[in-house]
Amino acid sequence: MISAMSASAIRSEWVGRVIDGRFTLLQWLGGSERSGVFLTELPGPQAQKAAIKLIQADAEDAEACIAGWAASTSLAHPHLMRLFHSGRCWVDDTALIYVVNEYADEVLAEILRERALTPDEAREMLGPVVDTLSWLHGKGFVHGHLKPSNIMAAGDELKLSGDSVSMAGEPGNPYPAQGIYHAPEAVAGIISPSADVWSLGVTLVEVLSQHAPVWDESRDRDPAVPSSIPQPFADIARGCLKADPAGRCTLQGVRARLVAAEPHSEPTVRIEKKTTAKLPVKAMIGAVLVLLAVIAVFAVRSRQAQPQSPVPVAQSEAQQSEAQRQVSAATAAPQQAQETAPVAATAPPPVPDAESQRPEAPVPAGPALQGAVTERVMPDVLPAASRSIQGRVNVRIRVTVDAGGNVSDATIESAGPSRYFAKAALEAARKWKFKPAQLDGQAVSSAWILQFKFTQAGTEVTPVEASR
Repeated sequence: MISAMSASAIRSEWVGRVIDGRFTLLQWLGGSERSGVFLTELPGPQAQKAAIKLIQADAEDAEACIAGWAASTSLAHPHLMRLFHSGRCWVDDTALIYVVNEYADEVLAEILRERALTPDEAREMLGPVVDTLSWLHGKGFVHGHLKPSNIMAAGDELKLSGDSVSMAGEPGNPYPAQGIYHAPEAVAGIISPSADVWSLGVTLVEVLSQHAPVWDESRDRDPAVPSSIPQPFADIARGCLKADPAGRCTLQGVRARLVAAEPHSEPTVRIEKKTTAKLPVKAMIGAVLVLLAVIAVFAVRSRQAQPQSPVPVAQSEAQQSEAQRQVSAATAAPQQAQETAPVAATAPPPVPDAESQRPEAPVPAGPALQGAVTERVMPDVLPAASRSIQGRVNVRIRVTVDAGGNVSDATIESAGPSRYFAKAALEAARKWKFKPAQLDGQAVSSAWILQFKFTQAGTEVTPVEASR
Protein backbone atom coordinates (compact mmCIF):
# COMPACT_ATOMS: atom_id res chain seq x y z
CA MET A 1 0.00 0.00 0.00
CA ILE A 2 1.05 3.59 -0.47
CA SER A 3 1.19 3.94 3.30
CA ALA A 4 4.74 2.56 2.98
CA MET A 5 5.62 6.01 1.61
CA SER A 6 5.10 8.75 4.15
CA ALA A 7 3.16 11.81 3.08
CA SER A 8 6.04 14.02 4.15
CA ALA A 9 8.45 12.05 1.94
CA ILE A 10 6.14 12.46 -1.07
CA ARG A 11 5.76 16.16 -0.38
CA SER A 12 9.40 16.96 0.26
CA GLU A 13 11.17 14.64 -2.16
CA TRP A 14 8.87 14.25 -5.17
CA VAL A 15 8.08 17.86 -6.03
CA GLY A 16 9.95 18.60 -9.25
CA ARG A 17 9.77 15.02 -10.54
CA VAL A 18 8.24 14.41 -13.98
CA ILE A 19 5.57 11.71 -14.24
CA ASP A 20 5.41 9.64 -17.42
CA GLY A 21 7.69 12.15 -19.15
CA ARG A 22 4.87 14.73 -19.33
CA PHE A 23 3.57 15.91 -15.97
CA THR A 24 5.84 17.85 -13.63
CA LEU A 25 4.95 17.71 -9.93
CA LEU A 26 4.79 21.42 -9.12
CA GLN A 27 3.28 21.51 -5.64
CA TRP A 28 2.05 19.08 -2.98
CA LEU A 29 -1.72 19.47 -2.55
CA GLY A 30 -2.47 16.75 -0.03
CA GLY A 31 -3.01 13.07 0.30
CA SER A 32 -3.95 10.13 2.46
CA GLU A 33 -2.61 6.70 3.28
CA ARG A 34 -3.51 5.49 -0.19
CA SER A 35 -2.68 8.43 -2.45
CA GLY A 36 -0.82 11.68 -2.99
CA VAL A 37 -2.09 14.66 -5.01
CA PHE A 38 0.10 17.28 -6.68
CA LEU A 39 -0.40 20.37 -8.79
CA THR A 40 0.77 19.90 -12.38
CA GLU A 41 0.21 21.41 -15.82
CA LEU A 42 -1.19 19.91 -19.01
CA PRO A 43 1.32 19.81 -21.85
CA GLY A 44 0.60 22.25 -24.65
CA PRO A 45 1.26 25.78 -25.89
CA GLN A 46 -0.83 27.33 -23.11
CA ALA A 47 -0.25 26.31 -19.51
CA GLN A 48 -3.36 24.85 -17.88
CA LYS A 49 -3.45 23.83 -14.25
CA ALA A 50 -4.38 20.25 -13.44
CA ALA A 51 -4.20 17.88 -10.48
CA ILE A 52 -2.40 14.55 -10.60
CA LYS A 53 -3.11 11.73 -8.15
CA LEU A 54 -0.53 9.01 -7.56
CA ILE A 55 -1.27 5.57 -6.10
CA GLN A 56 1.12 2.66 -5.64
CA ALA A 57 0.60 0.06 -8.34
CA ASP A 58 0.52 -2.80 -5.81
CA ALA A 59 -2.43 -1.32 -3.90
CA GLU A 60 -5.25 -3.85 -3.81
CA ASP A 61 -7.61 -1.51 -5.61
CA ALA A 62 -5.11 -0.40 -8.27
CA GLU A 63 -6.59 -2.46 -11.11
CA ALA A 64 -10.11 -1.33 -10.24
CA CYS A 65 -8.89 2.29 -10.32
CA ILE A 66 -7.29 1.85 -13.74
CA ALA A 67 -10.49 0.32 -15.14
CA GLY A 68 -12.67 3.05 -13.63
CA TRP A 69 -10.43 5.83 -14.92
CA ALA A 70 -10.39 4.38 -18.42
CA ALA A 71 -14.19 4.16 -18.45
CA SER A 72 -14.83 7.61 -16.99
CA THR A 73 -12.36 9.49 -19.23
CA SER A 74 -15.13 9.67 -21.84
CA LEU A 75 -17.71 11.04 -19.38
CA ALA A 76 -18.56 14.72 -19.82
CA HIS A 77 -20.97 16.53 -17.52
CA PRO A 78 -20.89 20.20 -16.46
CA HIS A 79 -20.79 19.21 -12.78
CA LEU A 80 -18.23 16.39 -13.05
CA MET A 81 -14.48 17.04 -12.88
CA ARG A 82 -12.88 16.08 -16.20
CA LEU A 83 -10.30 13.31 -16.41
CA PHE A 84 -7.57 14.09 -18.94
CA HIS A 85 -5.08 11.23 -18.69
CA SER A 86 -4.39 8.07 -16.71
CA GLY A 87 -1.69 5.44 -16.84
CA ARG A 88 1.24 3.74 -15.12
CA CYS A 89 4.66 5.12 -14.27
CA TRP A 90 7.73 4.73 -12.05
CA VAL A 91 9.28 7.15 -9.59
CA ASP A 92 12.67 5.86 -8.49
CA ASP A 93 11.97 2.21 -7.70
CA THR A 94 8.26 2.67 -6.97
CA ALA A 95 5.65 1.51 -9.48
CA LEU A 96 2.67 3.86 -9.57
CA ILE A 97 -0.63 4.41 -11.29
CA TYR A 98 -1.75 7.97 -11.90
CA VAL A 99 -4.70 10.04 -13.06
CA VAL A 100 -4.67 13.68 -14.22
CA ASN A 101 -7.88 15.62 -13.79
CA GLU A 102 -9.33 19.10 -13.71
CA TYR A 103 -7.91 21.43 -11.08
CA ALA A 104 -10.25 22.53 -8.28
CA ASP A 105 -10.14 26.13 -7.10
CA GLU A 106 -12.01 25.32 -3.91
CA VAL A 107 -12.98 22.22 -1.91
CA LEU A 108 -16.12 22.02 0.21
CA ALA A 109 -14.31 20.24 3.04
CA GLU A 110 -12.07 23.28 3.50
CA ILE A 111 -15.08 25.58 3.86
CA LEU A 112 -16.62 23.28 6.46
CA ARG A 113 -13.54 23.64 8.64
CA GLU A 114 -14.51 27.30 9.03
CA ARG A 115 -18.31 27.18 9.04
CA ALA A 116 -21.40 25.22 8.09
CA LEU A 117 -23.36 26.08 4.97
CA THR A 118 -26.55 28.09 5.24
CA PRO A 119 -29.80 26.40 4.10
CA ASP A 120 -29.72 28.44 0.88
CA GLU A 121 -26.13 27.37 0.22
CA ALA A 122 -27.04 23.75 0.96
CA ARG A 123 -29.84 23.95 -1.58
CA GLU A 124 -27.48 25.45 -4.16
CA MET A 125 -25.06 22.58 -3.52
CA LEU A 126 -27.63 19.79 -3.44
CA GLY A 127 -29.20 20.50 -6.82
CA PRO A 128 -26.06 20.00 -8.95
CA VAL A 129 -24.94 17.01 -6.84
CA VAL A 130 -28.27 15.23 -7.32
CA ASP A 131 -28.27 16.05 -11.05
CA THR A 132 -24.76 14.67 -11.51
CA LEU A 133 -25.44 11.47 -9.57
CA SER A 134 -28.66 10.93 -11.53
CA TRP A 135 -26.76 11.39 -14.78
CA LEU A 136 -24.03 8.95 -13.72
CA HIS A 137 -26.55 6.34 -12.63
CA GLY A 138 -28.38 6.72 -15.94
CA LYS A 139 -25.10 5.95 -17.74
CA GLY A 140 -24.52 2.83 -15.63
CA PHE A 141 -21.92 4.38 -13.30
CA VAL A 142 -21.73 5.17 -9.61
CA HIS A 143 -19.63 7.82 -7.91
CA GLY A 144 -18.59 5.68 -4.96
CA HIS A 145 -16.85 8.33 -2.84
CA LEU A 146 -19.29 11.18 -2.33
CA LYS A 147 -18.22 13.36 0.60
CA PRO A 148 -17.29 17.02 1.18
CA SER A 149 -13.67 16.53 0.14
CA ASN A 150 -14.90 15.33 -3.27
CA ILE A 151 -17.29 18.25 -3.86
CA MET A 152 -15.35 21.08 -5.44
CA ALA A 153 -15.55 24.32 -7.37
CA ALA A 154 -13.80 24.85 -10.69
CA GLY A 155 -14.32 28.41 -11.82
CA ASP A 156 -17.96 29.24 -11.15
CA GLU A 157 -19.18 25.64 -11.34
CA LEU A 158 -19.72 23.18 -8.52
CA LYS A 159 -18.30 19.79 -9.51
CA LEU A 160 -17.90 16.27 -8.17
CA SER A 161 -14.59 14.46 -8.35
CA GLY A 162 -14.39 12.13 -11.34
CA ASP A 163 -11.51 9.86 -10.38
CA SER A 164 -13.56 7.51 -8.18
CA VAL A 165 -16.31 6.77 -10.72
CA SER A 166 -16.83 3.08 -11.49
CA MET A 167 -19.35 0.84 -13.22
CA ALA A 168 -22.41 0.10 -11.10
CA GLY A 169 -22.61 -3.41 -9.66
CA GLU A 170 -18.97 -4.25 -10.35
CA PRO A 171 -16.14 -4.41 -7.82
CA GLY A 172 -15.11 -0.86 -7.12
CA ASN A 173 -12.50 0.62 -4.84
CA PRO A 174 -12.46 -1.39 -1.59
CA TYR A 175 -12.46 0.95 1.37
CA PRO A 176 -9.29 0.55 3.46
CA ALA A 177 -11.06 2.02 6.49
CA GLN A 178 -14.82 1.84 6.74
CA GLY A 179 -16.42 5.17 7.59
CA ILE A 180 -19.82 6.77 7.86
CA TYR A 181 -19.70 7.94 4.22
CA HIS A 182 -19.76 4.36 2.98
CA ALA A 183 -23.07 2.51 2.93
CA PRO A 184 -23.24 -0.62 5.12
CA GLU A 185 -23.59 -2.91 2.11
CA ALA A 186 -20.50 -1.44 0.40
CA VAL A 187 -18.10 -3.23 2.74
CA ALA A 188 -17.68 -5.96 0.14
CA GLY A 189 -16.61 -3.42 -2.47
CA ILE A 190 -19.72 -3.83 -4.64
CA ILE A 191 -21.07 -0.32 -5.11
CA SER A 192 -24.61 0.40 -6.25
CA PRO A 193 -26.51 3.64 -6.93
CA SER A 194 -28.23 3.30 -3.54
CA ALA A 195 -24.81 3.52 -1.88
CA ASP A 196 -24.40 6.98 -3.43
CA VAL A 197 -27.74 7.95 -1.89
CA TRP A 198 -26.45 6.94 1.57
CA SER A 199 -23.31 9.06 1.05
CA LEU A 200 -25.51 11.96 -0.04
CA GLY A 201 -27.41 11.80 3.25
CA VAL A 202 -24.20 11.80 5.30
CA THR A 203 -22.81 14.72 3.29
CA LEU A 204 -26.00 16.74 3.65
CA VAL A 205 -25.92 16.43 7.46
CA GLU A 206 -22.26 17.40 7.55
CA VAL A 207 -22.54 20.50 5.39
CA LEU A 208 -25.32 21.87 7.61
CA SER A 209 -23.77 20.98 10.97
CA GLN A 210 -20.02 20.60 10.28
CA HIS A 211 -20.29 17.06 11.67
CA ALA A 212 -21.19 13.75 10.07
CA PRO A 213 -24.17 11.98 11.66
CA VAL A 214 -23.54 9.67 14.59
CA TRP A 215 -24.18 6.00 13.94
CA ASP A 216 -23.62 3.11 16.27
CA GLU A 217 -24.38 0.23 13.95
CA SER A 218 -24.56 -2.21 16.85
CA ARG A 219 -27.29 -0.20 18.59
CA ASP A 220 -29.04 2.00 16.07
CA ARG A 221 -30.72 0.79 12.93
CA ASP A 222 -30.30 4.10 11.15
CA PRO A 223 -27.96 7.05 11.81
CA ALA A 224 -29.41 9.88 13.88
CA VAL A 225 -30.10 13.16 12.10
CA PRO A 226 -29.52 16.13 14.44
CA SER A 227 -32.61 18.11 15.39
CA SER A 228 -30.79 21.28 14.31
CA ILE A 229 -30.98 20.30 10.62
CA PRO A 230 -33.76 22.40 9.01
CA GLN A 231 -36.44 21.15 6.67
CA PRO A 232 -36.63 19.88 4.02
CA PHE A 233 -33.04 18.73 4.52
CA ALA A 234 -33.77 16.73 7.70
CA ASP A 235 -36.40 14.62 5.92
CA ILE A 236 -34.14 14.20 2.89
CA ALA A 237 -31.25 13.03 5.10
CA ARG A 238 -33.46 10.56 6.98
CA GLY A 239 -34.71 9.18 3.68
CA CYS A 240 -31.15 8.66 2.46
CA LEU A 241 -29.75 7.21 5.71
CA LYS A 242 -31.60 3.91 5.80
CA ALA A 243 -29.42 0.93 6.68
CA ASP A 244 -31.57 -1.21 4.39
CA PRO A 245 -30.84 -0.10 0.79
CA ALA A 246 -34.38 -0.99 -0.26
CA GLY A 247 -35.76 1.55 2.20
CA ARG A 248 -33.75 4.52 0.96
CA CYS A 249 -35.33 7.30 -1.01
CA THR A 250 -34.39 7.77 -4.64
CA LEU A 251 -32.59 10.72 -6.18
CA GLN A 252 -35.85 11.60 -7.90
CA GLY A 253 -37.47 11.68 -4.48
CA VAL A 254 -34.73 13.98 -3.17
CA ARG A 255 -35.26 16.36 -6.06
CA ALA A 256 -39.05 16.31 -5.61
CA ARG A 257 -38.73 17.23 -1.93
CA LEU A 258 -36.42 20.09 -2.79
CA VAL A 259 -38.80 21.46 -5.39
CA ALA A 260 -41.85 20.99 -3.16
CA ALA A 261 -40.19 23.08 -0.45
CA GLU A 262 -39.93 26.09 -2.78
CA PRO A 263 -42.93 28.45 -2.83
CA HIS A 264 -44.26 28.29 -6.37
CA SER A 265 -47.76 29.69 -5.87
CA GLU A 266 -48.48 32.96 -7.64
CA PRO A 267 -50.07 36.02 -6.06
CA THR A 268 -53.85 35.85 -6.10
CA VAL A 269 -55.40 38.18 -8.67
CA ARG A 270 -58.19 40.19 -7.13
CA ILE A 271 -60.29 42.34 -9.43
CA GLU A 272 -63.03 44.48 -7.95
CA LYS A 273 -65.93 45.60 -10.13
CA LYS A 274 -68.67 48.06 -9.42
CA THR A 275 -72.04 46.95 -10.71
CA THR A 276 -74.49 49.45 -12.11
CA ALA A 277 -78.07 48.37 -12.59
CA LYS A 278 -78.64 50.28 -15.83
CA LEU A 279 -75.13 50.39 -17.31
CA PRO A 280 -75.39 51.10 -21.06
CA VAL A 281 -74.36 48.17 -23.23
CA LYS A 282 -71.36 49.82 -24.88
CA ALA A 283 -70.07 51.12 -21.58
CA MET A 284 -70.12 47.56 -20.26
CA ILE A 285 -68.25 46.39 -23.38
CA GLY A 286 -65.48 48.89 -22.72
CA ALA A 287 -65.19 47.88 -19.07
CA VAL A 288 -65.00 44.16 -19.91
CA LEU A 289 -62.33 44.71 -22.59
CA VAL A 290 -60.21 46.61 -20.07
CA LEU A 291 -60.67 43.74 -17.61
CA LEU A 292 -59.60 41.17 -20.24
CA ALA A 293 -56.47 43.16 -21.06
CA VAL A 294 -55.44 43.25 -17.41
CA ILE A 295 -56.06 39.52 -16.90
CA ALA A 296 -54.11 38.63 -20.04
CA VAL A 297 -50.89 40.34 -18.92
CA PHE A 298 -49.03 37.98 -16.56
CA ALA A 299 -51.96 37.66 -14.09
CA VAL A 300 -49.81 39.31 -11.42
CA ARG A 301 -51.50 42.65 -10.89
CA SER A 302 -55.03 43.96 -10.89
CA ARG A 303 -56.27 47.40 -11.76
CA GLN A 304 -59.46 49.16 -10.80
CA ALA A 305 -60.61 51.83 -13.21
CA GLN A 306 -61.06 55.29 -11.69
CA PRO A 307 -64.40 56.99 -12.50
CA GLN A 308 -64.14 59.85 -14.98
CA SER A 309 -66.59 62.27 -16.49
CA PRO A 310 -68.64 60.66 -19.25
CA VAL A 311 -67.13 61.15 -22.70
CA PRO A 312 -69.31 60.51 -25.77
CA VAL A 313 -67.88 57.75 -27.90
CA ALA A 314 -69.37 57.16 -31.35
CA GLN A 315 -68.95 53.73 -32.92
CA SER A 316 -69.82 52.32 -36.32
CA GLU A 317 -71.99 49.22 -36.74
CA ALA A 318 -68.88 47.13 -37.49
CA GLN A 319 -67.10 48.34 -34.37
CA GLN A 320 -70.15 47.63 -32.22
CA SER A 321 -70.54 44.14 -33.70
CA GLU A 322 -66.87 43.25 -33.08
CA ALA A 323 -67.01 44.54 -29.51
CA GLN A 324 -70.13 42.50 -28.86
CA ARG A 325 -68.43 39.36 -30.25
CA GLN A 326 -65.48 39.75 -27.86
CA VAL A 327 -67.74 40.27 -24.86
CA SER A 328 -69.86 37.27 -25.82
CA ALA A 329 -66.82 35.02 -26.11
CA ALA A 330 -65.39 36.22 -22.81
CA THR A 331 -68.52 36.13 -20.70
CA ALA A 332 -70.52 33.34 -22.41
CA ALA A 333 -73.56 35.61 -22.08
CA PRO A 334 -74.20 37.35 -25.44
CA GLN A 335 -75.46 40.91 -25.22
CA GLN A 336 -77.66 42.59 -27.81
CA ALA A 337 -75.92 45.88 -28.53
CA GLN A 338 -77.83 48.97 -29.47
CA GLU A 339 -76.58 50.12 -32.88
CA THR A 340 -77.86 53.63 -32.96
CA ALA A 341 -77.08 56.30 -30.38
CA PRO A 342 -73.55 56.94 -29.01
CA VAL A 343 -72.95 55.87 -25.42
CA ALA A 344 -70.86 57.07 -22.48
CA ALA A 345 -67.87 54.95 -21.36
CA THR A 346 -67.49 55.00 -17.60
CA ALA A 347 -63.70 54.55 -17.83
CA PRO A 348 -61.49 54.76 -20.95
CA PRO A 349 -58.87 52.02 -21.30
CA PRO A 350 -55.90 52.90 -19.07
CA VAL A 351 -52.42 53.21 -20.49
CA PRO A 352 -50.51 50.08 -19.38
CA ASP A 353 -47.42 50.65 -17.28
CA ALA A 354 -44.13 48.77 -17.80
CA GLU A 355 -45.30 45.68 -15.93
CA SER A 356 -48.79 45.35 -17.38
CA GLN A 357 -47.81 46.21 -20.97
CA ARG A 358 -48.46 43.47 -23.48
CA PRO A 359 -45.14 41.78 -24.41
CA GLU A 360 -45.79 42.10 -28.12
CA ALA A 361 -46.49 45.82 -27.97
CA PRO A 362 -43.92 47.76 -30.02
CA VAL A 363 -41.45 49.87 -28.07
CA PRO A 364 -41.66 53.51 -29.11
CA ALA A 365 -38.83 54.31 -31.46
CA GLY A 366 -36.43 56.97 -30.29
CA PRO A 367 -33.71 58.63 -32.26
CA ALA A 368 -31.92 55.26 -32.50
CA LEU A 369 -32.71 52.38 -34.85
CA GLN A 370 -34.27 49.44 -33.05
CA GLY A 371 -32.03 46.53 -32.06
CA ALA A 372 -32.94 42.87 -32.39
CA VAL A 373 -32.35 39.51 -30.74
CA THR A 374 -29.90 37.28 -32.61
CA GLU A 375 -29.54 34.35 -30.21
CA ARG A 376 -31.95 33.09 -27.55
CA VAL A 377 -30.95 30.77 -24.71
CA MET A 378 -33.76 29.06 -22.85
CA PRO A 379 -33.52 28.31 -19.12
CA ASP A 380 -32.43 24.83 -18.06
CA VAL A 381 -35.32 23.67 -15.86
CA LEU A 382 -35.56 20.30 -14.16
CA PRO A 383 -38.65 18.29 -15.21
CA ALA A 384 -39.61 17.88 -11.55
CA ALA A 385 -39.50 21.65 -11.11
CA SER A 386 -41.76 22.18 -14.12
CA ARG A 387 -44.25 19.64 -12.82
CA SER A 388 -44.46 21.52 -9.53
CA ILE A 389 -45.81 24.70 -11.19
CA GLN A 390 -49.43 25.52 -10.53
CA GLY A 391 -50.52 27.98 -13.21
CA ARG A 392 -47.43 29.87 -14.25
CA VAL A 393 -44.37 31.56 -12.79
CA ASN A 394 -43.35 34.93 -14.22
CA VAL A 395 -39.83 36.33 -13.98
CA ARG A 396 -38.59 39.59 -15.49
CA ILE A 397 -34.88 40.11 -16.18
CA ARG A 398 -33.31 43.41 -17.29
CA VAL A 399 -30.18 43.03 -19.40
CA THR A 400 -27.74 45.69 -20.49
CA VAL A 401 -26.43 45.08 -24.00
CA ASP A 402 -23.11 46.56 -25.06
CA ALA A 403 -22.30 47.91 -28.50
CA GLY A 404 -21.08 44.49 -29.55
CA GLY A 405 -24.44 42.87 -28.87
CA ASN A 406 -23.34 40.96 -25.76
CA VAL A 407 -25.02 41.09 -22.36
CA SER A 408 -22.74 43.09 -20.08
CA ASP A 409 -25.05 43.00 -17.07
CA ALA A 410 -28.22 41.19 -16.03
CA THR A 411 -30.40 41.85 -13.01
CA ILE A 412 -33.66 40.45 -11.72
CA GLU A 413 -36.41 43.07 -11.89
CA SER A 414 -39.20 40.76 -10.76
CA ALA A 415 -38.22 37.42 -9.24
CA GLY A 416 -41.71 36.00 -8.93
CA PRO A 417 -42.52 33.50 -6.19
CA SER A 418 -39.58 31.11 -6.76
CA ARG A 419 -35.86 31.72 -6.36
CA TYR A 420 -35.17 28.57 -8.42
CA PHE A 421 -36.92 29.87 -11.56
CA ALA A 422 -35.54 33.39 -11.06
CA LYS A 423 -32.00 32.04 -11.01
CA ALA A 424 -32.63 29.83 -14.06
CA ALA A 425 -33.96 32.84 -15.97
CA LEU A 426 -31.01 35.03 -14.91
CA GLU A 427 -28.44 32.45 -16.01
CA ALA A 428 -30.13 32.05 -19.39
CA ALA A 429 -30.48 35.81 -19.92
CA ARG A 430 -26.74 36.34 -19.52
CA LYS A 431 -26.15 34.16 -22.61
CA TRP A 432 -28.45 36.00 -25.03
CA LYS A 433 -27.02 37.81 -28.06
CA PHE A 434 -28.39 40.93 -29.74
CA LYS A 435 -28.03 43.05 -32.83
CA PRO A 436 -27.15 46.39 -31.22
CA ALA A 437 -29.32 49.44 -31.67
CA GLN A 438 -27.76 52.15 -33.83
CA LEU A 439 -27.59 55.92 -33.41
CA ASP A 440 -26.33 58.03 -36.31
CA GLY A 441 -24.94 54.89 -37.94
CA GLN A 442 -23.03 53.80 -34.83
CA ALA A 443 -23.83 50.78 -32.64
CA VAL A 444 -24.83 51.85 -29.13
CA SER A 445 -25.60 50.08 -25.91
CA SER A 446 -29.19 49.34 -25.01
CA ALA A 447 -31.34 47.70 -22.38
CA TRP A 448 -33.87 44.91 -22.80
CA ILE A 449 -36.50 43.36 -20.58
CA LEU A 450 -36.72 39.57 -20.96
CA GLN A 451 -40.07 38.37 -19.70
CA PHE A 452 -39.96 34.66 -18.81
CA LYS A 453 -43.15 32.66 -18.37
CA PHE A 454 -42.67 29.19 -16.85
CA THR A 455 -45.50 26.64 -17.05
CA GLN A 456 -45.76 22.87 -16.85
CA ALA A 457 -45.90 22.79 -20.65
CA GLY A 458 -42.64 24.70 -21.09
CA THR A 459 -41.04 28.13 -21.00
CA GLU A 460 -41.76 31.21 -23.10
CA VAL A 461 -39.58 34.32 -23.26
CA THR A 462 -40.70 37.68 -24.66
CA PRO A 463 -37.94 40.28 -25.21
CA VAL A 464 -38.87 43.97 -25.08
CA GLU A 465 -36.32 46.66 -25.82
CA ALA A 466 -36.49 49.01 -22.84
CA SER A 467 -34.26 51.87 -23.92
CA ARG A 468 -31.81 52.84 -26.59
